[in-house]
Order: sequence, then structure tokens, then C-alpha cells
Amino acid sequence: MKEQALKSRVTLRPDVCGGRPCIRDTRIEIAIILDGLAEGLTEADIMDHYPQLTVQDIRAALAYAAELSHESIWKTAVSE
Repeated sequence: MKEQALKSRVTLRPDVCGGRPCIRDTRIEIAIILDGLAEGLTEADIMDHYPQLTVQDIRAALAYAAELSHESIWKTAVSE
């Protein structure tokens, strides 16, 4: 699936989840998917927890995160 088609699965609406990015037609935030992947969950594990998600939705979350990383808007604290 092309990157633009993947990104069209992500919505930001002020009336849904406080405007945080979600998979369209759900209230599943992109951050929840990314947190699961970062913890080592597989795509299958995430879809078991959220059966309304598809592999394309998970890839859309990754594409969205990748786009943000290119925009240099990360807000992370670096500990030394």
C-alpha cells in the first residue's frame, strides 16, 4: 500500500481523543499502537488486543511516526 494511502487512515479530529492522532473510524490512538510495537508486541498481538485494526492500520501508524520524525518535532528529554 502506498504511503499516502496509509496516512489517509490516520485522522486528527478535535472531537475524537482530544485531537490526538487515531486510526480513522476508531478511537485507537497512534501512540497506543507505537507503544505496543516498542514493547515488543507483534502486529498479530496488537490485532488480538484491538480486533478492529488491520495490518494496514498498524503500518499507517508507523508511516505517521516516520513522517513526524522527518519534521524534527520530537520532544524528548535526554538524560546524561
